[in-house]
Amino acid sequence: MKKMKMFCAAALLVLIAPVFAQKKVAVVTFYADKQVDLKDVGLGGATIITDLANDPTFNLQPILQQYHDKFFKDFASKFPFELLPETTVTENAAYQAFTPEFQPGYAANSFTTIAGYKPATPNYGKDNVKNLVSTFSDADGIMFVYVTFALNKGFGVGGTATTKMQAYTNIVLYNKKGEKVFTINEHANSSKTGMMVGGVPVMKSDKILPMCESALTELMKDLDKRLQKIVDKSGKKL
Repeated sequence: MKKMKMFCAAALLVLIAPVFAQKKVAVVTFYADKQVDLKDVGLGGATIITDLANDPTFNLQPILQQYHDKFFKDFASKFPFELLPETTVTENAAYQAFTPEFQPGYAANSFTTIAGYKPATPNYGKDNVKNLVSTFSDADGIMFVYVTFALNKGFGVGGTATTKMQAYTNIVLYNKKGEKVFTINEHANSSKTGMMVGGVPVMKSDKILPMCESALTELMKDLDKRLQKIVDKSGKKL
């Protein structure tokens, strides 16, 4: 009887595996938020943040491209479903005509996107999710992938205080009903540090950009080690 139960369980797994393999998910955005969060260093920082986001030398494109390539080459295979070809999304006429809804203080130029993608956020209102689920109704779900940055206090006080950049990635999956299936939120600190002068962080692009790159590199290393366990715990049901 015990052997029979083991055989039945094994057979059930064989039957279930193809079901998950047949699921298809559309990645509907891939972007980095250019507005660096300064709350941890004691600043609301709207002016500083906006100035940095509008600085053409603050170019997140190369490091976002590295993360994008890593995601589709190495991370995509860890999910229990198939990601649709990117061109299926980016060349879709309805997607190209789609205008994302932005939260107050944000606009399209607040984001760096991978070519062809719209900077659609899943966490402001429901229209972005609703419209994108409708656009890709043939898929079993839609996925948002994006990166944000936050400047955190390091060691020291006053004029000798240091700062570190923290990179966050959010991987958010919705099913075809528009219901959230899971959210993966992981972060890592930069190995590079910055400085605070008179209690104000140095926010020049040539200082901040290497910290962003360092933080995202550390985050990708962390995901290499941890993503499979995170995915397994996050649930597989679409």
